[in-house]
Amino acid sequence: MIRVLLAEDMHMIRAALTALLRLESDIEVVAEVTRGDEIVPEGLRVRPDVAVVDIDLPAVDGITAAAALRERLPSCRILVLTAMGQPGHLRRALACGIEAFLVKDAPGDRLAESIRRTAAGLRVLDAELVSSAMEYGESPLTPRESTVLRAAARGASAEEIAARLHLSPGTVRNYLTGAITKTGARNKIDAIRIAEDAGWL
Repeated sequence: MIRVLLAEDMHMIRAALTALLRLESDIEVVAEVTRGDEIVPEGLRVRPDVAVVDIDLPAVDGITAAAALRERLPSCRILVLTAMGQPGHLRRALACGIEAFLVKDAPGDRLAESIRRTAAGLRVLDAELVSSAMEYGESPLTPRESTVLRAAARGASAEEIAARLHLSPGTVRNYLTGAITKTGARNKIDAIRIAEDAGWL
């Protein structure tokens, strides 16, 4: 029996995935969580064989939480699920040692088969996404530029970002200018769009 922890914040999707997996005789959903910061504590409690983790979770994003779980519980394999087929997310997941990455619009039977393959220690990667990731390449942004641009994408002003990161507003503006230049954008909004489309944020 493959023991699965499911991390998905949307109730209807989580219920549908659980119902789908209950049809499989060799897969058991042993825990469900709705937030990224619940993954590690719950994973350590139930010790699943595979964690199926949505990328876009509240509190802590799925990739960060999954990487933390993998570090604390190396026996647990990770399958990241995403509705956003962004190549930068795939590159980031692979860099964190995550074994499997599946887009949510894959056929229903792919999930169970992907869980089996992940539990067996095999890599499960969406072929189209791998191709896109190779085309986009690595993010040109520094970690600090990414952090500042991500905060700006959430609507924070330069002053708010500066206060949060213990920087001066001028330094924050410099990071934003760097991000705009490196993404080839016209302005901050365009840089956010380009970086999000590439999965760099």
